[in-house]
Amino acid sequence: GAMAAAGLGLVLLLMAGPSPGGGAGCGRDSLREELLLTPLPAGDVAATFQFRTRWDAELQRGTVSHYRLFPKALGRLVSALGVKELHLALTQGFWRTQMWGQPPLQAPAGAELWVWFQPTVTDVDKAWKELSNILSGIFCASLNFIDSTNTVTPTASFKPLGLANGTDHHLLRYAVLPREVVCTENLTPWKKLLPCGSKAGLAVLLKAERLFHSSYHSQAVHIRPICRDASCLAVSWELRQTLTVVFDSFSSGQGKKDWSLFRMFSRTLTDACPLASESKVYVDISPKNKEKELLEVTPAPTSVHEAIVQGEKRTYAVYDLLSPSLFNTSRSLNVQLKWARPQDSSEMPTPILHAQRYVGGYGLQTGQICTLIHNTHPYRAFPVILLETVPWYLRLYVHTLTIITKGKENKPSYIHYQPAQDRRRPHLLEMLIQLPANSITKVTIQFERALLKWTEYPPDPNHGFYVSSSVLSALVPSVIAMKDVDVEQSPLFTSLFPSSDGSSYFVRLYTEPLLVNLPTPDFSMPYNVICLTCTVVAVCYGSFYNLLTRTFHVEEPSRGGLAKRLANIIRKFRGVPPL
Repeated sequence: GAMAAAGLGLVLLLMAGPSPGGGAGCGRDSLREELLLTPLPAGDVAATFQFRTRWDAELQRGTVSHYRLFPKALGRLVSALGVKELHLALTQGFWRTQMWGQPPLQAPAGAELWVWFQPTVTDVDKAWKELSNILSGIFCASLNFIDSTNTVTPTASFKPLGLANGTDHHLLRYAVLPREVVCTENLTPWKKLLPCGSKAGLAVLLKAERLFHSSYHSQAVHIRPICRDASCLAVSWELRQTLTVVFDSFSSGQGKKDWSLFRMFSRTLTDACPLASESKVYVDISPKNKEKELLEVTPAPTSVHEAIVQGEKRTYAVYDLLSPSLFNTSRSLNVQLKWARPQDSSEMPTPILHAQRYVGGYGLQTGQICTLIHNTHPYRAFPVILLETVPWYLRLYVHTLTIITKGKENKPSYIHYQPAQDRRRPHLLEMLIQLPANSITKVTIQFERALLKWTEYPPDPNHGFYVSSSVLSALVPSVIAMKDVDVEQSPLFTSLFPSSDGSSYFVRLYTEPLLVNLPTPDFSMPYNVICLTCTVVAVCYGSFYNLLTRTFHVEEPSRGGLAKRLANIIRKFRGVPPL
């Protein structure tokens, strides 16, 4: 009887669900998943997945022991190492801002990691090293190569995206591994962190074979503290898992670039994640031509939503996977988009802020890094923060720094420079530059290439050495007056960088990574030396050894000629003794 009562009590406790408070139990948690499909101006298609897990719990106190939707591996990591914010991105390819427009969430090529630590952390460098090693194991990436030679502490570029009482930049660490190659082994652990994995919901579309057969692929993890309610008396933790992929244009004859979910992912949607409180598919059907015709999507969407996003008016066709009427007509959802007419390439809109970067100069001794920053706004000037991280083996000459706008010198209003130390830390250069309206600003700085020790070269030294992307952070003025965004109706990425006012929106852009050749010794020379040495040793030593060890015997000349030899041979056959 007592055992039956105890068993019944346990069943009732499990049926009651998680406790509303923190402590040893689990706070209220929720999952929202969405897919944003955006036809790009060049004809390609961008698909952005976002999975937001929100948890009302106090992770920093270390008393949470029950995890439901929030991944335990990341929760224990935040609690043990005193992490306030964590942002990790693994990217293959480069987002072409000039062709594709402003991205929802951009990341540099390779691996990017930046973390804010709690003020209670005494040794930030030790926690940073331990954190990068743990993340390397979780995501099967080479983050363990992050050390002091590629880690910097920016002062102005990376402010906290969540709740922050103070912004002591000594608690911030930022590193990029531009050579990191992203592939299936990184995607699989990323999918395992999702509450439904890749078994249900939008994650069914995450088929590695299709995702990596694309022009651009970026997966990210963002952890930050946010307000639990409007009063902001309590803190909730938000985990955002985002994945952005750009597919090449699918031409279907007559120049029309039509596409569907099945053509992109080789799969269709059958249901929502059972643990999700919201599951939506957004399709950007904003007009792409002068006639202002909306793009045609089938089947008919659940609703249509309009919003001002990144300074542009967008119209979204919304498919709510939790709506019972969506799967009435068919068992699966295969969103298809058809262009009314082929798009003229001359109609491509130019983003207000975009940049390029390249290496100038000739030879293997000196060179210069050139960055072109474009402001195409017709009448508004705005400032931009430029962050440059350059490895120590490119020795910058700061006195050669020049900033030219419209043929005139443009002096930065703020500059922070931390010189490199050989084999210890990289160069860090941060500047606040004013960009006049409708202008191109050219930033150049000269450098000298260092000669490395022969053991410091990688296995393929002639491939070159990577320099991480520059980072541009700016509040870009909007051409259209921006309204207050309805967070619950708009796509999720609009709430990651909230706008401070209605006249501008925040943009963070990354330039191309650079590939620089360094003076490289001829690593085939040891092979040549070995071959030559072995040949000389074999010939010379062999001859001397022969002379020293061979014994010589003097043979007396034989008497008798040919006739005597023939006679002896005959006598031998006859059995007679020789002469």
